[in-house]
Amino acid sequence: MHVVVLGGGYAGVTLMRALERDLPVDVELTLVNDSPTHLVQHELHRVIRRPSVAAEISIPLTDLLERATVHVGVVESIDTERRTVHLEDETHLEDGTLTYDFCAVCLGAETAFYGLESVREHALPLKRVGDATAIRSGVQRALESESETTDIVVGGAGLSGIQVAGELAALLEESAPERVDDGTASVTLLEQAATVAPEFDRSFQEATRDVLERVGVDVRTESTVTDAGESTVTVRSADENSPRTLRADVFVWTGGISGQDALEGERPQVNRTLRLDDRTFVVGDAARVIDAEGEAVPASAQSAVREAIVVAESIRRLIEYEHQGGVFEPRLESFTFESPGWLVSVGDDAVAQVGPSVFTGAPAKALKTTVGVGYLSSIGSVREAVDLVQNELCASSHSRQSQ
Repeated sequence: MHVVVLGGGYAGVTLMRALERDLPVDVELTLVNDSPTHLVQHELHRVIRRPSVAAEISIPLTDLLERATVHVGVVESIDTERRTVHLEDETHLEDGTLTYDFCAVCLGAETAFYGLESVREHALPLKRVGDATAIRSGVQRALESESETTDIVVGGAGLSGIQVAGELAALLEESAPERVDDGTASVTLLEQAATVAPEFDRSFQEATRDVLERVGVDVRTESTVTDAGESTVTVRSADENSPRTLRADVFVWTGGISGQDALEGERPQVNRTLRLDDRTFVVGDAARVIDAEGEAVPASAQSAVREAIVVAESIRRLIEYEHQGGVFEPRLESFTFESPGWLVSVGDDAVAQVGPSVFTGAPAKALKTTVGVGYLSSIGSVREAVDLVQNELCASSHSRQSQ
């Protein structure tokens, strides 16, 4: 019996650790990832300002797993009928092919550009450590240039765009405070919807916008990006008859997500069992999930982790059923998404929602650190959890000294 998990992100690591714990030792386990490390994605924006954070959030998969085999390779295609996975440039496998009895596709999603090829060409995404490094380098070059202004534009005000904009504003404040004060260095956040964080409660939206503006981000909602150049972004605003061109020394794009090439660029829709077919599941951002109550599940780290736990139990039941030669297939776990709240970093500040209550400042920052430490501890990365606390304390101290 062979179980294959594709992807070493939140969903993949959580799922594989549960399978290692719950499945018999004679079940072969394989995890495939395009990198030998697990990336703590929700902390990636911090690398823009604090490059040393990269070491804390990049954890070798072999440190997290006990008995699963890790294959480093890019998934090219998945044949669910033949139950095979083909990997690109994979030299450790015959024909670069894996066969499976059960498979969980946890490949995450790619950045969506919605047919805007000029944006794809000129904008910087934020999916990997190298992306964060490129953004930081772009800002440094812009500040060191002879230009009278440094203009940074972020497209998309979902949680990722909000965190990036906040981090960039803090980076400018640390690197060139006098230019921030006189308005010659700035961060602009664009969102085509009427609010930032458009998928969330109004109170969360309002608090987030207030914090963004307080840290110096120019927030422009109802502003749709239509084009981009080497140092420009073209925007159509709801209150203007013609597009406007903004200067952009650095243009970061966080405008949405799309499916992976291995899934033909699609995010297949799955129901409460997260089942693509009898032996294949899709978990996390790789899928569009409709839960047991018929509600669309937001693409987020907490969704991915909880979905993974459900799928791990379903695979355990299916394997137990096959081992025992049962007559009736077992009832699979059913996923219902109930979020305890939401949290977004904005530079050295944060916004948190727990139930109907929304708060910012010290309580939100404390919760942010607790959530990060809790996740790292849950996947067995104690050293990184300690480093995270120390880094947060240093950042808070620096923030207080700067005020």
